[in-house]
Amino acid sequence: MAQALTRASNVTFHDEHPAPGDSRSEILRGLQQAQKTIDPKWFYDEKGSQLFDRITRLPEYYPTRTEIRILTENRREISEYCESGCLFIEPGSGSCEKVRLLLEDLRPSAYAPVDISADFLRESALQLGREYPWLEIHAVCADFNRSWSFVDRLPEGKRVVFYPGSTIGNLEPGAAVTFLQRVRDILGEEGGALVGVDLHKSVQTLHDAYNDTRGLTARFNLNVLGRINELLDAEFDQAQFRHRAFYNGEEQRIEMHLVSERAQSVRCNGSRIEFAEGESIHTENSYKYTLDGFADLARSAGLCLEQSWLDDDQLFSVHYLRNR
Repeated sequence: MAQALTRASNVTFHDEHPAPGDSRSEILRGLQQAQKTIDPKWFYDEKGSQLFDRITRLPEYYPTRTEIRILTENRREISEYCESGCLFIEPGSGSCEKVRLLLEDLRPSAYAPVDISADFLRESALQLGREYPWLEIHAVCADFNRSWSFVDRLPEGKRVVFYPGSTIGNLEPGAAVTFLQRVRDILGEEGGALVGVDLHKSVQTLHDAYNDTRGLTARFNLNVLGRINELLDAEFDQAQFRHRAFYNGEEQRIEMHLVSERAQSVRCNGSRIEFAEGESIHTENSYKYTLDGFADLARSAGLCLEQSWLDDDQLFSVHYLRNR
């Protein structure tokens, strides 16, 4: 059940976080697969969120600055599609940085940032509330990959889901369709979705973006082991793993892994996870799309691509979707 924990001026905080036992079971299942995996949502504890914010400012990391330019240059037209007075919902909101580019033109009736990292979400929402005292903010700590039931407790209004950053690319194509179907189901006839999508480009550009010279992406990737230690009372030693990111041309995606530097046995939730030397934990995918490819994906979910905005170099794209 949702619980309003914090009320400060124009900001309300609701906690719908899944039970710790559910999280432990999910993580363990991933670590016990033949190809060990950790869902990238676990990257974003407070430290991970702060590291990612720093990554987005790196010269090699083109997606954030390119998307910001697209949103900034097209904010008036984008706001016309979303419509003033809408209920603006942002799953995976992080620091709420990109929504700031749209708020003055959009003037939503309410903004609902949704994130799995409670402390970071609360801090970000309160800061946004201080900057925009006219804005009603309903921050929700939830795992939106599990349920969107929290939407029923938000204010009325045309629902627009804001999903920037090419986070859709973190999902396998089948899972991306399922996610967009969930979005479609909560939009109603008048609602829409504003989605950021990374586009195909040179392999070198992609490699550089995920293997920055300062090593911030490596630190971000390795930090997830600290999160797992907290959640599962585990004993992963970050020094015994290394970051690896590469472009998988067959799957048309960047893959991130944590590679074990030696054969080791890691205590985890009362049992042991065995690693051979060179064995990896697959921590993230980032699929790259063509414009037609993403339109087909949206169509498979029952959504229509109504408008697209791109940068001049066609590195990145932002799309407005609506129910078909």
